[in-house]
Amino acid sequence: MASDLSSRFVEYLRQSNHLTTPDDRVDAAGQDGADRRQVKLWELADLSASEFADEAARFHGLERVSLQDMIAASPLVASFSQRFLREMVVFPYQSPDGSATLAIADPTDMAAQRAAQIVLGTGIVVKVATFDDIGLVLNQRLDQHDVDAAGGAPSQPREDDIESLRDLASGAPVVRAVNDLLEKAVELRASDIHIEPFSSGLVVRMRIDGLLRPVGAPSGVLPQAVISRIKIVANLNIAERRLPQDGAARLRAGRTDVDIRVAIMPTQHGESAVIRILPKDRGLLVAEKLGFSAADDVTLRRLLKMPHGMIVITGPTGSGKTTTLATILSILNEPVRKILTIEDPVEYEIPGVNQSQIKPAIGLTFAAALRSFVRQDPDVIMVGEVRDSETAHVAVHAALTGHLVLTTLHTETAAAAVPRLLDLGVEGYLLRSVLRAVIAQRLVRQLCERCKSPRVLAEADLVEDPRLATFGFRAGEVLQQPCGCERCGGTGYRGRLGVFEVLELTNDLRELIGEKTDGLKIDQMAIGAGMTTMLDDGIAKCRAGLTSPAEILRVTTVR
Repeated sequence: MASDLSSRFVEYLRQSNHLTTPDDRVDAAGQDGADRRQVKLWELADLSASEFADEAARFHGLERVSLQDMIAASPLVASFSQRFLREMVVFPYQSPDGSATLAIADPTDMAAQRAAQIVLGTGIVVKVATFDDIGLVLNQRLDQHDVDAAGGAPSQPREDDIESLRDLASGAPVVRAVNDLLEKAVELRASDIHIEPFSSGLVVRMRIDGLLRPVGAPSGVLPQAVISRIKIVANLNIAERRLPQDGAARLRAGRTDVDIRVAIMPTQHGESAVIRILPKDRGLLVAEKLGFSAADDVTLRRLLKMPHGMIVITGPTGSGKTTTLATILSILNEPVRKILTIEDPVEYEIPGVNQSQIKPAIGLTFAAALRSFVRQDPDVIMVGEVRDSETAHVAVHAALTGHLVLTTLHTETAAAAVPRLLDLGVEGYLLRSVLRAVIAQRLVRQLCERCKSPRVLAEADLVEDPRLATFGFRAGEVLQQPCGCERCGGTGYRGRLGVFEVLELTNDLRELIGEKTDGLKIDQMAIGAGMTTMLDDGIAKCRAGLTSPAEILRVTTVR
């Protein structure tokens, strides 16, 4: 966008010490490439959304418009494509005086203004709004426009008319509806899209920061056409409606290339679909961003220096185990080490690491891949998940023969991993030899930095929720609480961070590992020896102002 940007505005931001980005980054702003999304000028400025809008309005001599004014106005979005409005970050509307107005986040974007003039006429009034406000009002108004535009339900194809359904799913309205759904999910930072059919129609929810949030369902298109379109994208059989199906695809959502996993499940009123959006943000793979405490971070880095053994990461589905594993691999990823992984699926692509994906249909399972791995002379082996006895045995023997093995299990606590591995058939004497540590984790929502506010705990708060006193909180203590603003969508939270417990196997703990090991005894001894539990780690993060007690209570329990 260097040719479209006002060089004077860029210089103005530099002189105000609001733009410290190197020149080549500014020159790259807005240049669209297949391997990256479009960079906007405000992303390079050291300003909040509101501050950037204030500076842009002041420099260009334009009026500012608030979120409330845009919501109250009559939208003029019918003549524009949703992709144009979202990519250009503009919102056309009719002012109370009847004039056509264009709210824009970056007034130097002349291409967006010229396009709006072609549609609305040259007499449009340009005003400045924050990019957060425009994104929010677009989400609300475009959903409403979709509902209003649905003139009537299209004719229903017969259940056995597969070709008609295939043609319908390939039509522009259905393709556009599914693309808009994916683009909205990427924009809202959703990890999953849940598309569920009920007797009243489709219900769409997106999992944002770990919690589901309802969004507007596609209107004017058939529910089975939407599901069929998703199947076509994921290379699934649209004629099969009685059995579950799983698929994957790589596609482009707006300016972003994303990998998706699709799971189809037959239900009473049709087929439901869950689309998992796999993260591609390399910034996630930084140990400091995971949220380990200083003591646990020191322990983890010491464990990773061991030449062989097994390190297990535990937690329920969606607790961030894969991200932690990928971050650990990025720490270990050096030219002197050969690292092999077998995953389902490959969520993070790490340069320099040999990554494989299981294909059960052709016999490439975790266990089969592991057997081949030990003949590839690796230093580090990562197994996406130990699901069965065969995989557990091969992983343990790989650790015995001089490899560092990283893997995951689904258990509630770190100590529970020991009886779980014994239950999978691993002999106690082998487990005592290879198990080095178990890391248990959960994800909690992080308080929005813009709107969180301090709150002094009163006696009434402790009486209302006795668990706060159990956690060690006292009256008069200051904690941060969520409030809600336009940046976090009114939730008070934006982003997530982990709470961890690192169980390092000492000689005393190994003595407890037998054929009928009690995980509770291991847990009690580890806590007595100084292990920080997930609850303790969460309380420390509450006191640091990173999250709230309600979030800790949501994911952990007192034990």
